[in-house]
Amino acid sequence: MDNGIRYLRFIHGEMTQQELADRVGTTRQTIIAIEGGRTAPSVVTALRIAAVFGTCVDDLFRLSPETPMCPRVAAEWSGGQPGNPSGGHFQEP
Repeated sequence: MDNGIRYLRFIHGEMTQQELADRVGTTRQTIIAIEGGRTAPSVVTALRIAAVFGTCVDDLFRLSPETPMCPRVAAEWSGGQPGNPSGGHFQEP
């Protein structure tokens, strides 16, 4: 599972994994595993992470880098240029 957690932490004041874990109510190790794509979050954890960043789960996670993003997210994350998957949240900041 691909996600934009690292990017969102960066643009939200360089939030640490520990700070995110505290706000979500989980451990730093869980955030590391989810962010690194080694585990998928529970529905509740995914919703809590999205809430911390003021976004929705659809904006935060996708099955793989090859899975298309919804058009709204793709446009927003590519700088307003639909079809530009290289400029989005799923890239390293």
